[in-house]
Amino acid sequence: MPILFETFNLSGLTLKNRVVMAPLTRSRAPNDVADERIALYYTQRATAGLIISEGTPISREGQGYLFNAEQIAGWRLTTDSVHAVGGKMFAQIWHVGRVSHPSIQSEGKLPVSATTKQAVGATAFGYDANGTPALLEPPAPRQLTTEEVARIVGEFAQAAENAIQAGFDGVEIHGANGYLFEQFMNPLVNDRNDQYSAGLMEDRLRFTLEVIDAVVSRVGAHRVGIRLSPYGQLFDMPLYEEVDETYSVLAAEIRRRQLAYIHIMDQSGFPPPGAEVGGNDQKAAFINLLSRMKSELPDTAVILAGGMNRARAEQLINDGVIDLAAFGTPYISNPDLVERLKHKLPLAEAKRETFYAGGAQGYIDYSPYQG
Repeated sequence: MPILFETFNLSGLTLKNRVVMAPLTRSRAPNDVADERIALYYTQRATAGLIISEGTPISREGQGYLFNAEQIAGWRLTTDSVHAVGGKMFAQIWHVGRVSHPSIQSEGKLPVSATTKQAVGATAFGYDANGTPALLEPPAPRQLTTEEVARIVGEFAQAAENAIQAGFDGVEIHGANGYLFEQFMNPLVNDRNDQYSAGLMEDRLRFTLEVIDAVVSRVGAHRVGIRLSPYGQLFDMPLYEEVDETYSVLAAEIRRRQLAYIHIMDQSGFPPPGAEVGGNDQKAAFINLLSRMKSELPDTAVILAGGMNRARAEQLINDGVIDLAAFGTPYISNPDLVERLKHKLPLAEAKRETFYAGGAQGYIDYSPYQG
């Protein structure tokens, strides 16, 4: 049997295969609370070795939602259902930072960030002047004070504890895709002058490591992963010369902490409009960095997402570059993706117009293979 479909020991958690369902924003939670429909959606896909939930903000400031008692109860319905059919599931916890809009902030306040710089060309969910949901340009954010950074670190730790209380097997810290962690780590975005400034490597990595340490102290390293996107340019994240060094140093720090996994997002296949495109040289640099990070993390699993198919997954696993392969969009329309990959069956096409919001259509109405 190909190694992709063999069991895998993830820090003591036995996964039935090496296929991971990547986090996918679907915007289906009524009143921002998971319900029976969401439980069914994830349970349909629980043949994955590991499911990583759609992002769950740690606070209203972090996105516009709350990780409160009602959310915990809602997610418990999902995790109980996934566990009942033998699945494993981590919760992705996040804070979007500057990629937000005042219309979803408390009292219409500005979004907060590591920086004062606006995410030019980005869009964020919000409500327009007529109160209609829309994708809007985020304003220049308010820079977090040093004391506020400590408060957000604590909110991540509390969100992790809430996730375990909700029945998740662990948590994934969302450190990718141009959100708050990258706003600290990127020296061309971070314009601070305190101990979190971009002047020294240890300072611009300080927030990320403080969050990791706080979450680990609350739930244990074996229950913690982190998502990263080296070379990513989403939401006005410019490329910078020290990118390889930054993620190599971060990998060394993660090795010391023995996290369950790092989840790398390859964004080379879909650069945002106007972003610098590096072509094959950049793709090669990404794989070289990924290989170095893997060699620096002998006790931490490496997951790769982005443009994944069976052939690429098997090659990278067999070459020792990654341990687990994450699939995103294919999981929307193929709840039985593992079986389709295993038996080389054709994949169903997803209806893009139903990716976000709406009801059951394009969400829980995709069927297993009927051939």
